[in-house]
Amino acid sequence: MSYILGISAYYHDSAACLLKDGDIVAAAQEERFSRKKNDEAFPSRAIDFCLRFGRIAQNDLDAVVFYDKPVTKFTRILESYLAVAPYALRTFPQVMPSWLSEKLNLRGTIREELPGLSKSCPILFTEHHQAHASSAFLASPFSDAAILTVDGVGEWATTTIGLGHANEIEMLKELRFPHSLGLLYSAFTAYCGFRINAGEYKLMGLAPYGEPKYVESIYDHLIDVKSDGSFWLNMSYFSFLHAFTMTNVRFDRLFGGSPRKPDEPLTARHMDVARSVQVVTEEIMLRLARHAREITGQRNLCMAGGVALNCVANGKILRENIFDAIWLQPAAGDAGGAVGAALAVWHSSKNQAPGRESGGATSSTDKMKGALLGPEFSDLEIEETLTQHKAVFERLDDDELFDRTAGLLAQEKVIGWVQGRMEFGPRALGNRSILGDPRSARIQSIMNLKVKFRESFRPFAPAVLCDRASEYFDLNEESPYMLFVAPVKQSLMLPVDESVTGLDRLKQPHSTIPAVTHVDGSARIQTVHRETNPRFHALLERFAKETGCPMLVNTSFNVRGEPIVCSPDDAYRCFFNTEMDYLVIGNFLLERGEQPHKRVARTFEPVLD
Repeated sequence: MSYILGISAYYHDSAACLLKDGDIVAAAQEERFSRKKNDEAFPSRAIDFCLRFGRIAQNDLDAVVFYDKPVTKFTRILESYLAVAPYALRTFPQVMPSWLSEKLNLRGTIREELPGLSKSCPILFTEHHQAHASSAFLASPFSDAAILTVDGVGEWATTTIGLGHANEIEMLKELRFPHSLGLLYSAFTAYCGFRINAGEYKLMGLAPYGEPKYVESIYDHLIDVKSDGSFWLNMSYFSFLHAFTMTNVRFDRLFGGSPRKPDEPLTARHMDVARSVQVVTEEIMLRLARHAREITGQRNLCMAGGVALNCVANGKILRENIFDAIWLQPAAGDAGGAVGAALAVWHSSKNQAPGRESGGATSSTDKMKGALLGPEFSDLEIEETLTQHKAVFERLDDDELFDRTAGLLAQEKVIGWVQGRMEFGPRALGNRSILGDPRSARIQSIMNLKVKFRESFRPFAPAVLCDRASEYFDLNEESPYMLFVAPVKQSLMLPVDESVTGLDRLKQPHSTIPAVTHVDGSARIQTVHRETNPRFHALLERFAKETGCPMLVNTSFNVRGEPIVCSPDDAYRCFFNTEMDYLVIGNFLLERGEQPHKRVARTFEPVLD
C-alpha cells in the first residue's frame, strides 16, 4: 500500500492532497481551516485533515511532493530582478527574506513542518506546469488527450501545450515569463479595483455590462498575438517586474484614468475595460485550443491553470467544437497543484493505477469524485455544535427534510445547505452552498446584498439536474464543476429595453429564470448527477416535483471576504450573521427567526476586495 502527499503553498490557495495507491483519498485548501481567504501559508491544517481522513500518520507516507521547483523559480526571480536593475531595488529587500528562509530550502522546511516523517521518506518536486498538466490529464476520464495549461507563472512557463497518453505526459510547447495571459488578466483585475489572484472572476462577471471599446488598443499596444495563440507582452506598460503594482502610468493613460480604488464606484469605463480584456482572453484561448488540436491530433482536451477557471472562455472553446470532449480540473488554480504533484509522482513510478490503458476514454467519470474530497461531519458532531450555540433546530428524516426544504425554496426562502464532504476548489457544488429559487426576480439582489454582502453585478449559477439541462441551456457537454458558461435557451428569454445600460440592466429580468441569467443571456451551469452528489440531486428532484423547475440558484456558503464554510460551527456563525432564512445542515433544519438574539462572533479574517 502506497501513500503520497501532495502540497501546494506560499503563493496563494495553499492545499494538500493524499493519494492511496493512486486514488485521491482527500484534498482540501488551507483557507477552509485557517479561515483566512486564499491562505498561502504552509497547509498544516489541510495536511492534518488528509492524514486523519486517510487514517494514517506522517511516518506512513511513502513520498511528499511539492508542486513547484523552488530553486528554478528563485533563479527566475533573480534573473528578472537583474534584468530591470536598478528599478527593482525597492521591492528586492521585501521579497528575499522569505526565499532565504522557508522557500529556498524547502526540503528542510517540509521536514520541520512534518516532524513525524520517516527519514527515508523522499521529498520530491514537480515543475509547476507539470503539476497543472497532471491535475488535468491524470485525474480526467481520458486515456489520450491534448493538455492546455494557462496561468500567471510557474518557474518560467506561463502557458503549455502537452500530450497525455496512458500514464505519460509529454510537454510539447511553452510560453515563458513575463509573457503571460494570466498576468495580463490580473493586471486588468487590479486596474479595475479587484484583488489579484482572487478577483479575476469579478472582472469576468463585470465584462457583460460593458462594450469592447478597448480591444484594438490592447492589441495595438499591450500584446502581440500570433495565429497559434502565442503572444508577446509589451512590458513598457506593466510594472510587475520591478514593483508591487501590476501597471504603470502609460497603462493608465491608454485606458483613460488611474486604477480604481476598491471603494470607488464602478463606471462605464471600467465595464468597457473588463469587456475588452475578456474578449482578448477568449480569442487567445481559442487560438491556443485550435493549435493544441492541430499539433496533438487528439479529440479530447484537458485544461488547468488559473485561466482555466475563466468559464466564459471555456464555453467559447466548447461551442467552437474544436474537440469532441473537454474536461476541466475543478481546482484549476494553485490548489489543484497539490493533486497534480501527487498524481505525477504516482504515475511516473512503476505503479500503475487501474483503468488508464490507451485507447479513448477509460470511464465515464473522472478521478476527482465530484470534487467532494474535504471533511464531513456526523449528525452527532452537528448536534453537539448546535447545542453549544444554544441553537433552536428540528431533526428530520431524509424524506421530510427534502420535502420541507423544497417547499421553503419554492416560497423564495434563502437556505444555507451543508451536507457530506466539503468541496475542493473555488466552487460550492451542492455541499457547502446557499440555495434559492431561480424563477424569482428578487432572489439575486436579496442574496447579493443581504446574504453575501457583495457587489450587486455578480451573477449566480444554476445547479440543474443533468438530464434536464438541455431544456434550459444551449449546452451539449456535462458541466459538473460549474466551469462552462452557455446561453440560456432563446425560448426562455424575455424582451428587454436595449436602451438601458450599465448596472441598470440588472433591474430587468432577462429570462423566465432571471436569478441565474446574466445580462448577456448566459449562465454558469452546474449539471448535478445522482452518482456523485445523491443528496443534492434528491433535493433538486423534490424541487422539480414541487415547482416543475429542475434547478436551483447555487452559490458558495460564505460572505464577501470569507472562505467557504467548512465545519458546522463555520456554517452556524455565517448563517447567524447574515439574513439567510433557514439553515439545513445534515438532517437538521434551523429557522432564522427562532435563533437566540445574542450575536455570534465571526471566525474568519476579512479580505479587502
